[in-house]
Amino acid sequence: MKDNIILTGFMGSGKSSVGVRLSYLLKKTMIDTDKWIEEKQEMEISDIFSAYGEKTFRDMETECLKELIETASGQIISTGGGLPVKRENQRLLKKLGMVIYLKVTPEVVFERLKTDNTRPLLQVDDPMERIKALLAQRSPVYESCADVVVDVSDQPFEKILGQIKEAYERFCQRA
Repeated sequence: MKDNIILTGFMGSGKSSVGVRLSYLLKKTMIDTDKWIEEKQEMEISDIFSAYGEKTFRDMETECLKELIETASGQIISTGGGLPVKRENQRLLKKLGMVIYLKVTPEVVFERLKTDNTRPLLQVDDPMERIKALLAQRSPVYESCADVVVDVSDQPFEKILGQIKEAYERFCQRA
C-alpha cells in the first residue's frame, strides 16, 4: 500500500480545489489525472472524447494509474470523475493509496457547473437530469472504492481539509 491520498468523486465535487489546498496544507505534490492525460496526449479531455470516445479515454485513465503506482509516493492525486467506474481502475486505486470520496449532491454539482461547457458528459438538453442519473450510477462505485467518505456539499474548505488530514494520519499509523 502506498502513502498517496487519492481524491475521487463526481465532476464538480471539488477534487482539484481540495487537492490544491491539501497539497499546501500537507506540503505534498499534487497530480491531477485529467491534466496528466492531457499532457501525455497533447489534447484537452473534451477533444479526446470527441476524437476517440469515452472508452479510449477510460483506457488512458487506467494507464495513468498504472504509471502512478510505479512512480507516485506521498502525493495528492485528484482523479477524473468517471475514473472509478472502470472495474480495473477500482483495484488500481486501492494499490495507489488512501482513497477519499468527496460526496456531493446533484444540486451543488449543477450550481457549480451550470456555466461550464468543458464537461462532455453534461452537453445535453437537461444537464440536471444527467447529473442525477450519473450520480445514482456512480455513487455506489465511489463508496465501494473509498477508505473515507467526506460530504463536501455545504462544508467549508477548512472542515473538509481537517477531515482528510485526520483520516490520513490514521491511515499512516495503520500502514
